[in-house]
Amino acid sequence: MSALSTLEAHWPVLVVSGILEAVWAAALAASDRFRRLVPTVVFVVALAASMAGLAYAMTAIPTGTAYAVWVGIGALLAVVWSMVSGAEKVTRVRVLLLLGLVLCVVGLKVVA
Repeated sequence: MSALSTLEAHWPVLVVSGILEAVWAAALAASDRFRRLVPTVVFVVALAASMAGLAYAMTAIPTGTAYAVWVGIGALLAVVWSMVSGAEKVTRVRVLLLLGLVLCVVGLKVVA
């Protein structure tokens, strides 16, 4: 496998890990300080998988880029989930800022 294809194989893992970051954050909030079993189990499993995927991605993607993309995806999805669930208000400014975050994450992929 060439270096380029090895690098490209790590990006989908990083994206899934970022998605799992949002999952564990939502599960943590729903766990009620680890007093609810199902959200607590989802939190632990998603956290472990997210960290493992991030660690794997960092073997081919520079740490700063991988971490920024991972956090960006997780933060974006966590905020979107909060807006969809009604926990946070949807405003034009928030949506524009989230679009800016998406552009930054995509930009990091493009220049990587």
